[in-house]
Amino acid sequence: KGTDDINIKNVQTEFLGEPLKLKLSPLMLGRIFDGAGNPIDGLGEINARIKRDINSNPINPIARKYPRNYIHTGISAIDGLMTIIRGQKIPIFSGSGLNHNELAERIIRQSNITDGDKFAIVFGLMGAEFETAEFYRKSFEENGVLSKVVMFQNLSNDASVERILTPKVALTCAEYLAYDLGYQVLTVLTDMTSYAEALREVSTLKGEIPSRKGYPGYLYSDFASIYERAGMIEGREGSITQIPILTMPNDDIAHPIPDLTGYITEGQIVLGRDLYQKGINPPIDILQSLSRLMKDGIGEGYTRKDHAELSNKIFSAYSKVQDARALATVLGEADLSEIDKKYIKFGEEFENKFLNQGTYENRSIDETLDLMKELLKIVE
Repeated sequence: KGTDDINIKNVQTEFLGEPLKLKLSPLMLGRIFDGAGNPIDGLGEINARIKRDINSNPINPIARKYPRNYIHTGISAIDGLMTIIRGQKIPIFSGSGLNHNELAERIIRQSNITDGDKFAIVFGLMGAEFETAEFYRKSFEENGVLSKVVMFQNLSNDASVERILTPKVALTCAEYLAYDLGYQVLTVLTDMTSYAEALREVSTLKGEIPSRKGYPGYLYSDFASIYERAGMIEGREGSITQIPILTMPNDDIAHPIPDLTGYITEGQIVLGRDLYQKGINPPIDILQSLSRLMKDGIGEGYTRKDHAELSNKIFSAYSKVQDARALATVLGEADLSEIDKKYIKFGEEFENKFLNQGTYENRSIDETLDLMKELLKIVE
């Protein structure tokens, strides 16, 4: 709650003897809470009989069910090339000034599942400016998606301790919706860099010995305790898919935060500054991105039979685009071979027609795959 107007001479603290517990109810859908789980939308308290410790354990590996099927986002680069599978944990690596907030808003607004199961989104916002929180809230209300969202927000001027609680509170809610009520839950957590910095701040105040870049030595295990709460459980209908978003300090993918995150999660979606400066939106760098579980939720019965083949061909062609562009900077485009000129053209068309999408352009999986097939004709 902060320390404003507190006089240490007449203030006492009392230990309750138990960890923080979150009140849980189906009525949480459509509501907005602070980072500790208290309602802040003016709609009153949640009447709940269930209260659970927010420090839940990661899923027992023996109880895990292998992720299957996919979550549709309407974003071609994601659905076509790095498909998100239910129960997966896949982060978005961004950088300062890039439009990851707009991408997160679009994913939350457009995401759905194709087989009619109950679907919900839990959104944890950490260390955000007030304007950013309002951007999300207004978007959810105006686009009619707030009813399927539970939002937990911690602002930049809120307590660092609350910031550390936020992802755990959000995941406790997600676990209730998924494993008690049978929802397919997408959990979006942003910004994990703000979370890590709050963890470093508290660790420093406690006098703990710092590790890389001043972060505590247990940063890896702390991240794992959050990310490993995604998944599917044998005998339970629901699932938790997790998309943590983080900003890489100085765009350094080897920084401890993205580095440790990459060891735990199952792929990554990387936003590229060069694409952003070209006006490509969303600026997803497909050559640095991948979904390690993609193969298990695409193809016949899930998306389309030719999905994997088209995806592999796109990656191969776009990697050759980079070689052709490098050669063009030395020789000039006019002196390139005919095949290299085709790859240059393919790169331009791919970035402008496939990667680039209007803010409210929600492409079906068939539209995405048909566009991939059409673009490949340029180099075939």
